[in-house]
Amino acid sequence: MEQSSELTAEVPRAWDRPIVSIPVIAVLSLVGGQLPSFSTAANLYTIGTGGALIWFGLSHRVPRRPTPRRLGDGAVWWIVPVAMFTVVEGATFAMGSTDDFPTFSKLADPVLDGQAARSAAYFGWLAAFWVLVRR
Repeated sequence: MEQSSELTAEVPRAWDRPIVSIPVIAVLSLVGGQLPSFSTAANLYTIGTGGALIWFGLSHRVPRRPTPRRLGDGAVWWIVPVAMFTVVEGATFAMGSTDDFPTFSKLADPVLDGQAARSAAYFGWLAAFWVLVRR
């Protein structure tokens, strides 16, 4: 029986596998967690890693995963808290973050004071961004 040459499987690139991408994200988050909160170095590092991920997403160098055809009915309920968060954060930022009306960033600052917590938050941010890049 003759085999068809049309049957091919797309092999993922070595750096695109979770065994490679998760440790890379972990190392990047450990480096980012060592930087002092809201410092110039931390801001530049965040802009640099975010810019690199945006470039990956726009350059089509990363294979895409299929996106769902349409959002489920429960997805609409995620818009409500995200919209409320955006309005409250924008209003408190525009009014100036004070002790009476702090921004969520200022409220999270004591939690993110430690390097381990900052690294964990940075890991979550990078992992979520990587999922978006893959879509």
